[in-house]
Amino acid sequence: MEPEKHREKKWRSNAVAACIAVAFYVLLTHLDAVLEGLSSFVGNFKAVILGCVLAYLMNPLACWYQRKLRKKARPGALPWTLCVVLAVVTGLLFLMALLGLLIPQLTESVRTLADNFDDYAASLRTMLDNSGLPLSGTVLDPEQWAGLSENMMETISGFVKGNANRILGAAASMGRGVFTWAVALILSVYLLAGKDSAKAGAARLLRALLRPKRAKAVTEFFRRCDFILVHFVVDSLMESLIVGALNGIFMLSCRMQYAGLISVVVGVTNLIPTFGPIIGGVVGAFILLLVNPLHALIFVLFTFALQFVDGYVVKPKLFGNSLGVSGLLILVSGIVGGNLFGFTGVLLAIPSAAILNFAYHDYLLPALEGRK
Repeated sequence: MEPEKHREKKWRSNAVAACIAVAFYVLLTHLDAVLEGLSSFVGNFKAVILGCVLAYLMNPLACWYQRKLRKKARPGALPWTLCVVLAVVTGLLFLMALLGLLIPQLTESVRTLADNFDDYAASLRTMLDNSGLPLSGTVLDPEQWAGLSENMMETISGFVKGNANRILGAAASMGRGVFTWAVALILSVYLLAGKDSAKAGAARLLRALLRPKRAKAVTEFFRRCDFILVHFVVDSLMESLIVGALNGIFMLSCRMQYAGLISVVVGVTNLIPTFGPIIGGVVGAFILLLVNPLHALIFVLFTFALQFVDGYVVKPKLFGNSLGVSGLLILVSGIVGGNLFGFTGVLLAIPSAAILNFAYHDYLLPALEGRK
């Protein structure tokens, strides 16, 4: 009787494994259709998903306020709602300060580009003429740049008239995007305020669905995932703030223009693993190239030095060995995530690689070794 039960159990395990293998094969062979359908489905819940993301990002700040203010308040006198409000206000003030720094300098850079466009076009034609490269008939042919500045307004006017519907559609889409983010922000406040009841409900459901030992294992898995994500988000923001501040201090000390704008660009793009510093360096060098080529060269050299300091000093101090992910795994995760999920996949490459790494070593390998 016992061997029969063993054979039946083994047959069920093999059947489940075969079904999983077939489902995985179908998923891979129809990946584009699956992703398209998933994107269409998720699009209906965009505001809800954004609200959950905002609530998750603001939760560490609200918890920090709770820890700091609890020391000065009477027991039970500090409601969680107050900490949530403080976290939201802090985030909005930071965003307003960032926009207040960016918009004036961005407007000034566009005005400078428009006022000096003739000089830039003449310099570019001279550089192309003296390059000695076979550019005739190509996009970079100097003859094609000869009347560029004179026809610029006519070209812009023609583009606006010919694409009026697209421009109106983009403006309407931008308005819908602003409304979606506003709804998501309001929803995130409600989600944060009801965090404790939501956690209690999820824990109760987990205990109802799984045996106590399995429920505890699943809870521990999600706790470790939460630690990795929070650690990654907080340390990444701190790292970008440090890199942007160092870049701004250097540019101000060298009396470079657009120090605030370029430093914000460098700090924000530094959030993108592997490729972010390259994007920030290229954008900053291009902006400075229009104003002062020497400053652009100095900026590029400083960017290399700054990334060296960031990679060998700042990152090890902030991240330490808590994530325990190799550079190769991060690079592969960034490439695969970018191909599958675009910018979001690249942005989440490091925490995804860390979660896959500990899941493989702490769960999959022991399970496979235990079957021997």
